[in-house]
Amino acid sequence: MEAVSKLRNVPTSPRKMRMVADLIRGKKVNRALSLLKYEPKEGAARLEKLLLSAISNWQNANEDTRLEDADLFIKSITVDGGKILKRFRPAPQGRAHRIRKRSNHVTLIIDSSNAAEIEEDIIEDNDTKE
Repeated sequence: MEAVSKLRNVPTSPRKMRMVADLIRGKKVNRALSLLKYEPKEGAARLEKLLLSAISNWQNANEDTRLEDADLFIKSITVDGGKILKRFRPAPQGRAHRIRKRSNHVTLIIDSSNAAEIEEDIIEDNDTKE
């Protein structure tokens, strides 16, 4: 069973956050945590906290399953643009340049690879019965 965790209105541009998200997409949870821990980019600390939250959500939903046996991996991670704060900065000759302070929303879904195999078996069994 999968677990979802969301991080909203992060004051970082989506492009910068996607660079960090691309590092961990599809990886095992333990590997992703170790990558994020030593990544110097600003978004890494926020994604590490989000991943820990997703793990906690998974544990709450699957109390009967041990975390070590679950073999969790990052099923999907998406970074979408959020609100843009528009500011003006003075420019030469009385003009003004627009400054766009971007934000983003991150959605992280983790799943157990054991559960993915079980779901595939169920689908195959249903196909063979028909």
